[in-house]
Amino acid sequence: MSLHIETPLLESRPLSMLAGRSVWLKLEAVQPSGSFKIRGIGHACVEHHRRGAKRFISSSGGNAGLAVAYAGRRLGVAVTVAVPETATERAKELLRQEGAEVLVHGDSWQETNQFALTLLGPGDAFLHPFDDPLVWQGHATLVDELAGAGCKPDAIVLSVGGGGLLSGVTEGLRRHGWNDVPLLAVETEGAASFRAAVDAGQTVALARIDSIAATLGAKRVCEQALRCAREHPVRSLLTTDLDALDACERFLADHRVLVEPACGAALAPLYQRAPELADFDKILAIVCGGATATLEQIRAWAGR
Repeated sequence: MSLHIETPLLESRPLSMLAGRSVWLKLEAVQPSGSFKIRGIGHACVEHHRRGAKRFISSSGGNAGLAVAYAGRRLGVAVTVAVPETATERAKELLRQEGAEVLVHGDSWQETNQFALTLLGPGDAFLHPFDDPLVWQGHATLVDELAGAGCKPDAIVLSVGGGGLLSGVTEGLRRHGWNDVPLLAVETEGAASFRAAVDAGQTVALARIDSIAATLGAKRVCEQALRCAREHPVRSLLTTDLDALDACERFLADHRVLVEPACGAALAPLYQRAPELADFDKILAIVCGGATATLEQIRAWAGR
């Protein structure tokens, strides 16, 4: 059983003209839960349900929590989602729409995650937002779809938060023998735990998250993401909050799809014509999506 859909793959005429090269989009924003997260989270939930789980527990007020809530509703499994105090009312309302119990605890995801782990009882399954081999296996299906469509890009641009998407896409590339396709891993400057790990040669905890791209806000990237960077060609790119927000608005105008700033981060190098893209003729951007941001919020964050 699969809880995600095969998402549209299309060539972006506006971005191709701007970049002077072929730019393709994998539109994960149209997944049922609003983001790519349902690929990995959904796969993990199906497996835990097969093993007999009676309740799913998550520690995310963002897209991972929404994916767990959606999966639970589809599978008929109760869901409890712990969210930090910073979670927006919109995020909590979306979780409740899916039938999830929402508990507010902690001022950071790390505190919320520790609280969520204390809730585990017999018959419960914990769904980690990004650090889980089941999640990586689910995310790898994105590359399966590219291969099935005969679309092998010269490079893939994606956002990095905790590193689950990067880990899954790398797994998918290996599965299809596409070891020569580099990943351009983009973070905002205030949430760059992957860059910090690459620079240090080991995962390190950021002192704080200082970015409006809250769903990129993992203080420490997972070990698997750093392992992928050692074994696969991965380039770390940084962008600013303002460029990510600008990319969200421009992408909405160009493609009629609203995404979160965390997704705008991956689109920003394309709109800003980053020099790191100059080596490639065919670029694929993973439009990872995001369900919790509104256009009004994006404009307010940008000071408009």
